[in-house]
Amino acid sequence: MYFTEEHESFRKSFRDFLQKEVVPYIEKWEETGTIDRFIWEKFGEMGYFGLYQPEEYGGLDLDLFYTVIFLEELQRINSGGFAAAMWAHAYLAMTHLKKEGDHRIKTEYLTPSIEGKKIGCLCITEPFGGSDVAGMRTTAVKDGDNYVLNGSKTFITNGVYSDYLIVAAKTNPEDKYNGMSIFVVDRDVKGVSATKLNKLGWRASDTGEIAFDNVIIPKENLMGEEGKGFSYIMQHFALERLIMGVNAHARAEYAQEYVVDYMKERDAFGKKISEFQALRHKVAEIASKVDMCKEYNYSITNKLNNGTYAVKEASMSKLLSTKIADEVIYDALQLLGGYGYMEDYPLARMFRDSRLGPIGGGTSEILKEIIAKMVIDKKEYKPAT
Repeated sequence: MYFTEEHESFRKSFRDFLQKEVVPYIEKWEETGTIDRFIWEKFGEMGYFGLYQPEEYGGLDLDLFYTVIFLEELQRINSGGFAAAMWAHAYLAMTHLKKEGDHRIKTEYLTPSIEGKKIGCLCITEPFGGSDVAGMRTTAVKDGDNYVLNGSKTFITNGVYSDYLIVAAKTNPEDKYNGMSIFVVDRDVKGVSATKLNKLGWRASDTGEIAFDNVIIPKENLMGEEGKGFSYIMQHFALERLIMGVNAHARAEYAQEYVVDYMKERDAFGKKISEFQALRHKVAEIASKVDMCKEYNYSITNKLNNGTYAVKEASMSKLLSTKIADEVIYDALQLLGGYGYMEDYPLARMFRDSRLGPIGGGTSEILKEIIAKMVIDKKEYKPAT
């Protein structure tokens, strides 16, 4: 219904690429928290960062189901951190370049990002305000032909080793919703510093806290219109939340497949544990949850593909898919018994990595209120014009 032969051919080639080029290095990257630069360029050479990008700047301009495959296969190599580094670059930082950048910005930042020669990060969350985007304190004050940026951001994926930063800042602190703007900032300019954070999971990715101390930004690095930053951020939330939902169903499905294979091999009391009814029924519950999430996410992808701004559905997906992934992986780990608790088996890492799902990209608590506004108060969220 959703995937053509071309899609499935891409899935196979991308899966083979990951097994050959990425998997041999995952343990090293998980241990060091640093992903070697060569893999970014290999992704770029293969066109993987350009799936959803315009041909004019080196992209392939393919439908969103290629993105779904990209996300699903990244989850199957069992490194939430590596996966996050790739999709945060391609679908957080690069989405703003694509949508709000002018021709110069796209030429200087988007094209090399597609090629894997420049790495980007998106800087919105702050130490004193995560989900309260409109309440951010970072400022960009106009000074002649420049802006002067001051403030800090935190929990930024690719925040330490990226080459440029997409930064949201208040250009008019008096206006809560219409006083925010978006800028592209080079990593090496004076006044930008970053500290790597020590995380429970996503160990392969560099998550950073970033400080801006009187950073000079040329006015040409303003993206889109001044004062429209909040609406720009909001209009991308549908895709971002869908991405989190797809990641969730994909890692849950991988956990399901792994545990079924394990149960068919594991003996207890003279038979395979896959033959015990209580355990079989637990797998039936797991499979049902995963399949419902997956089908719902595919339907949302189809809506976005056809131009429907499905922010309500994407928010619901993010809320429930991440919750269900946590439940599925918890149960899958239990089905492995003591082996599930060992780092030599994949469920321990998956258990840690998955826990970020209900937190990152909007906490479940915030999403519930957003969904309640749409369902109870009939509030409509529309894309920026």
